[in-house]
Amino acid sequence: MNELDSLVDTARADFALAKAPADLENAKARFLGKAGRITELMKGMAALSVDEKKSRGAAINVAKQAIEAALNHRRQALADEELEVQLRAEALDVTLPGRRRVGGGLHPVSRTMERIEAIFSSMGFDVADGPEVESDWHSFTSLNNPPNHPARSMQDTFYVDIDGEDGIPYNLRPHTSPMQVRYAHQHIKKHAAAFEAAAADATGATRAPEIRVIAPGRTYRVDSDATHSPMFHQCEGLWLGENVSFKDLKVVFTDFCRTFFESDDLVLRFRPSFFPFTEPSAEIDIQFQSGPLAGRWLEVAGSGQVHPNVVRNMGLDPERYIGFAFGMGPDRLTMLRYGVNDLRLFFDGDLRFLSQFQ
Repeated sequence: MNELDSLVDTARADFALAKAPADLENAKARFLGKAGRITELMKGMAALSVDEKKSRGAAINVAKQAIEAALNHRRQALADEELEVQLRAEALDVTLPGRRRVGGGLHPVSRTMERIEAIFSSMGFDVADGPEVESDWHSFTSLNNPPNHPARSMQDTFYVDIDGEDGIPYNLRPHTSPMQVRYAHQHIKKHAAAFEAAAADATGATRAPEIRVIAPGRTYRVDSDATHSPMFHQCEGLWLGENVSFKDLKVVFTDFCRTFFESDDLVLRFRPSFFPFTEPSAEIDIQFQSGPLAGRWLEVAGSGQVHPNVVRNMGLDPERYIGFAFGMGPDRLTMLRYGVNDLRLFFDGDLRFLSQFQ
């Protein structure tokens, strides 16, 4: 065995001892590096004759190629070993039972919204729907809340970079009240003949169709803490007619609360308040007579007799049409119904929390 054959065997033996890529690279440097054995042999050819250089150079190149082949073979072997270790670590036990596919369900707030709609529908209320990006007129001015009115700060909302016909940017609606105005306009247009006949009858014997509607949906305000969210839900109600009173409001809302909470053991009170779109206005509180919330007054809605300016903006004569409006938070009702103390839990998307309601 000549010197070059011995060098190739030594390189193969060293490469075989390498247990990691770093060890292999160190062994490579001893044979193929700048100061390696092959490089030294190439430098030693300087003193040889031309013919000797040709034969010697060819032999060294053969040895170099053999060493490189051995190096690449060991590199591949180490990579295969590493892959095998990884595959064993990540192996799937196909004998284990598969994961059960759990069926989805309604969000607790969606359940509440459906429950509210069903209860009011049974009382003869329509359910209205409308845009979440609204004009300033529908969100504020039509509701007796003109520009620069201090009461607007109560519904501080988000604006979009689109100006309306009045030059004021559109907004993400801060309440669902605009849907009441939109519904009233559509209702009057749909029953135009009946409204015109009632208006033309000076005796008042001809009655116009009533407006009885709830408007549930998402709303937006610049507000966020444990009991508030920048996006939340609201359900507003409206009943306008020729002889609709505060007494009707009390009866309707009391019946709703007792049906919603499935308890007759529940008392309501109306506290004087202020809303620009109603006059007089009242906050509605409820009190359970038994259970974990017994004895505490809990605010659940705002209400009042519809302001004459709002009736007028709906296209009706406030001297003839009277009624009430209310607005409640389905999110808060959901919290009370299920005993949840942090509103944000409904919107975090945590399946551990949401799965409790399925």
